[in-house]
Amino acid sequence: MCLYIGLVFIVAALSFKVSVVPFHMWTPDVYEGAPTSITAFFAMVPKIAAMALLIRLLYEVFPAAVLQWQQIIWMLAVLSMAVGSFAGLMQDNIKRLLAYSSIGNMGFALVGLAGTSTESLAAVLVYLVIYMIMTAGTFGIIMNMRRNGHALEKISDLAGLSRNSPLQAYALAILMFSMSGIPPLAGFFGKFMVFKVAVAAGLYGLAVFGVLCSVVAAYYYIRIIKIMFFDEPVEKFEGNVPLARRVIIGLSVMFVVLYIFAPSPLVDISRDAANVFLYD
Repeated sequence: MCLYIGLVFIVAALSFKVSVVPFHMWTPDVYEGAPTSITAFFAMVPKIAAMALLIRLLYEVFPAAVLQWQQIIWMLAVLSMAVGSFAGLMQDNIKRLLAYSSIGNMGFALVGLAGTSTESLAAVLVYLVIYMIMTAGTFGIIMNMRRNGHALEKISDLAGLSRNSPLQAYALAILMFSMSGIPPLAGFFGKFMVFKVAVAAGLYGLAVFGVLCSVVAAYYYIRIIKIMFFDEPVEKFEGNVPLARRVIIGLSVMFVVLYIFAPSPLVDISRDAANVFLYD
């Protein structure tokens, strides 16, 4: 009994770092209030590190309690996907929207974690890498949202971006389509893998619920695209984009688009890493 109590507390602590529901309350406010570069860091590095630690904890320290922690992960995944999908619909600040997007994405990653096989862990690792690259490109574009020396955060500030800055508009559109899981972009394959391993593990309800939440979340990604391409343009952003930021955006878009032609290297590396998690 003491073992299970300790497990619950440790999972709760790591869930706070990963910002899954119900330990997500800090995420939207921190994303909105922090400088965009710091927000980008929070959206990627701590989440990936905490998720890796959670995997090692569950599969190496508590393998005998798999039936107990699998139920916890199942519930965290359901709540995170639901809150991330539906709460994001009401946001008008792009950083708060991405906060709820990250909550939902961590929920999708937990869908894969709920399995117990090498393929399950490999799917989670592939999903996390794809999520990190998409997030890096997205925040690279958001950091370019500046006018008269001030950072902009409203989704409405992207109105008419396709006419003012077509390259940025198309890059952000590709990343938004990928995050929403539209094939043949990389984001689709990430979601496909975690749902596939959930079905293979017999978690049919979790997989179906994840697909439905993904459809709901697609609305607010596509809403951004609609605003960029169909709304009347507002004043242009400042044109001086650092070279490093342009490289990050370009590499992110290239990865998202070209992943379909060579998915095997990332999958193979992830499978090797999953074997280390399970059998090291």
